[in-house]
Amino acid sequence: EYSFRGLGPVELTVPYAELTLRVLTDVLGFTEIGKETHEDRGAVTVLESGNGGARTEVHLIERNDLPRERPGKGSVHHVAFRVQNEEELALWHRIITKEGFSNSGIVERYYFKALYFREPNGILFELSTDGPGFMVDEKPEELGKTVALPPYLEHRRSEIEARLKPIQ
Repeated sequence: EYSFRGLGPVELTVPYAELTLRVLTDVLGFTEIGKETHEDRGAVTVLESGNGGARTEVHLIERNDLPRERPGKGSVHHVAFRVQNEEELALWHRIITKEGFSNSGIVERYYFKALYFREPNGILFELSTDGPGFMVDEKPEELGKTVALPPYLEHRRSEIEARLKPIQ
């Protein structure tokens, strides 16, 4: 009843919108649903995937007057898009490779599998599966009570937990 169902649109600010627009529409299958103009952001192209709605939207903003983003505090590392299962991820791997994008190949993340590639403006896109999810090693009533780590990070548990800050 009170669970999150999505976080609203993702905003991508790029110097050349047409390049990213082509990847989103021609490769990933997003649909352009409109254009908006905002005083503070300029022209925004609104796209959606699947059945639509705010949680499926990408807002593409062209701003070639801004400096290139640099990794660090406050930066976003990548944008993740959901795929249903490993079979669909394998299909996307073939499509992304055929389109000529350098990519990570399918990466085992224990709780999910993922594929990473950069679009022409340099944004890192992730396509990842729903499952198996955190319930591979936790019961539903125990979720969130301890730090869940994949087996390959278990040897670093004390180091990882020592760096966590409590949520107030």
